[in-house]
Formats: sequence, C-alpha cells, structure tokens
Amino acid sequence: MATFNLKSYYNEPLIRSVLVYLMSKAPSEKKISNNISDLIYAQLKQDIFSFVLKPGQRFTETDLAERYAASRTPIRQALYRLEQEGFVHVHFRSGWEIRPLEFRYYQELFDLRMILEKEAVKRLCALEQPQELPALQALQAMWLIPPERYLKDTAALILQSEDFHCALVRAAGNQQIAKIHQEASEKIRIVLSLGAMKALDVAHAYEDHGAILRCILNKDAEQAIHLAEHHVLESINEVKNITLQMLSVIH
Repeated sequence: MATFNLKSYYNEPLIRSVLVYLMSKAPSEKKISNNISDLIYAQLKQDIFSFVLKPGQRFTETDLAERYAASRTPIRQALYRLEQEGFVHVHFRSGWEIRPLEFRYYQELFDLRMILEKEAVKRLCALEQPQELPALQALQAMWLIPPERYLKDTAALILQSEDFHCALVRAAGNQQIAKIHQEASEKIRIVLSLGAMKALDVAHAYEDHGAILRCILNKDAEQAIHLAEHHVLESINEVKNITLQMLSVIH
C-alpha cells in the first residue's frame, strides 16, 4: 500500500479536507481531535467513502500502519470503531476486510430508514404550524429554490440529500430515533456514493425532495409518506443496479 505520512495532516490542504469530511457528519461527530486514533479513524472512513479502500478489500494492521506512518495501536483502535459501526470485518489471524457490497444489507437499511421517516413525517404533520420550525425553514431555503441555484456537484448533492432525510427526523424531536436514522443513513451513503461515478438527475432530486417538503408544510402526512416511499423505492432500485453493475468498476 502507498505510504501516507500522518504528519502531513498538519499541512493546510489536508486539514481542510478533514474539516470538510467531519462537518458533513452528525453533530456528535463534529469534533476535531489531536488524538492520533481519531485522525486515523476519520481518514479511514474518508478512504472507505471515496473508495480508496474498496468494498471487499483485505488488508492488515501492518499495511495501514505503513500507509499512515503510525503504530499499530491507534490503527487497531480506529478499526474496532469502524467494525462496531459495520464498515469493516475482522478475520481471525487473517486481517481485516472492507464490508463487501451486499444488496440485501442495504435494502434492510432502507427499510429501517423508511420506518423511522414515516413516524417523523406523522409527527411533523401533527404540529399546529410545522412551517415555523427552524429546521424546516432551513430545508425550504435549501430545496425550494430556482433551478439556477441547484447544486451541480454530485458528491455534495448526495450529502445534501442524505441530510434532508436526517433533518426531517431530527426535527420530529426524538433524539434516539434520529441517532439510529443517522447511523443507517451513513452506512447507505457508501453505496450511494457510487452514484457519483455516473450522471445524477439534479432536477429530479430537487423535485422529489421539494415535493415531500411541501406536503409536510401543508400537513399532508399521507401524501408526504407516499412520496417518501416512492423516493426510497427509487433509491433501492438504484442501489440494486449499482451493486450489480459497478462492482466491476471498483475491483
């Protein structure tokens, strides 16, 4: 594996890249630590999302120690955190593996996410004036905009789309539901990031999310859930196609 010196983190361009990555996470993850294990954890996660480390790829702690110019102890600590989060597997006496692309796994995550989002939509639509929630006002400013203001960057739009769903669940007010939903969404992001390798229908993304948001603002829970379910089914079909067609791209 190519050598990556951990000291280069302190060069300004790399500092910015770590900041951008961390700022795309949930509030509980928006901490920048000088702890070597935390830095390696953040870089490993970024390498997984960007497919520097590919689904199904095997490696050892020694490989990563050489890559990041660090000892095996912080490498192991970072890997155990990623294992708990479901991003890597450990194989007894034979190293580690990036979680392979498995359609059933991602389909189950989408099912979980949809159950939580349905409940969030019901709670938001039951509010007397949902349009007064700051979180929904922020979503309006992001999604109910003219086409000339649409994001054109695919990777950025994937993150913004993910945060749309997470923001709805957070706005419903149950922190434990929001935490579970955030974790599921982050795992799904890995396979959806493969969509960055092909063209994304930007206008369609804005239309879908905007339509769901308008229904919530109008307190139409039934139609909002219907649109959300259709949106998720489209995503599931996309993931199925990705897992079937793009494994050849990343191997």
